[in-house]
Amino acid sequence: MYREHRIAVVVPAYNEELLIGSTLDTMPAFIDRIYVVDDGSMDETAGRIVEQAARDPRIVPTRHETNRGVGAAIVTGYTAALADGLDIVAVMAGDNQMDPAFLPKLLDPIVDGKADYTVGNRLINPEFRRGMSRWRFAGNAALTLLTKIASGYWQLVDPQNGYTAISRRALETIPLDAIYPRYGYCNDILVRLNVYGFRVMNIPHPARYGLERSSIKYSSYILRLSGLLLKDFLWRLKTKYVVMGFHPLVFYYFFGVVFSIISIVMGVYSLHFKFIQGNPIFVPAVITILVFGLGAQFLLFAMLFDMQAEKSGGWY
Repeated sequence: MYREHRIAVVVPAYNEELLIGSTLDTMPAFIDRIYVVDDGSMDETAGRIVEQAARDPRIVPTRHETNRGVGAAIVTGYTAALADGLDIVAVMAGDNQMDPAFLPKLLDPIVDGKADYTVGNRLINPEFRRGMSRWRFAGNAALTLLTKIASGYWQLVDPQNGYTAISRRALETIPLDAIYPRYGYCNDILVRLNVYGFRVMNIPHPARYGLERSSIKYSSYILRLSGLLLKDFLWRLKTKYVVMGFHPLVFYYFFGVVFSIISIVMGVYSLHFKFIQGNPIFVPAVITILVFGLGAQFLLFAMLFDMQAEKSGGWY
């Protein structure tokens, strides 16, 4: 136990035969259960997990016969932890990238009642992200901005960080079967936590890179995840600000998007009006600028209202 709380760690693993052993060997003694979920690995990962379980009775091996995605693997671990009555559930990847020495920093805010979900932050300090490529940092920064808008956690940094901890209360509330099953689950779960009013806290910690190789291609990953975040954003607005409780910011977002689209169309027409038809551009250009400014103002006010809602209980 850790400070009178039963702690579980979920370890999703896919083709991690080289690193899964060292990951499990470093688990702190205060952890009560370690749910290692082999997500359909095609190497010797499953055998390595069984070997580790024979030496450590805390390890509970689970296997997906086919690869279902890292999000699905984590949900499998979450579900098992709930069934076993654990109080707090952390996630540590099977590639030995997450230093267990920082686990108490993720647990303490939840134990103290200051947060329901904690997530690591490698981007806050240049020293912490040493070893992270510029391309990877740029991708994380772009996804941070998109996730801020989609989730409503405007102070959040590094949402792609998989080093997290969550309270039993939060796990019992959010629909686990609705969490996105693949890469993107960490962004998706934040949206759901915001809708249900749970408190989230960033925990700074240094990145740790070794033999693992990321399979994420950020050029295509950002495009795919953008669609998920747009869907999540619309679902959050509908559920939180229409169904569960009305807030006028939905109208600000609506009119902001409408006027912004109109301004783009008018801008294209203004160029056609000038260079194709040969007419003076002053009047249509001024109207375009005014419409764009109106749309931007609506969007900024909507974001401001969303930030105020976050301060009222969603961020610590």
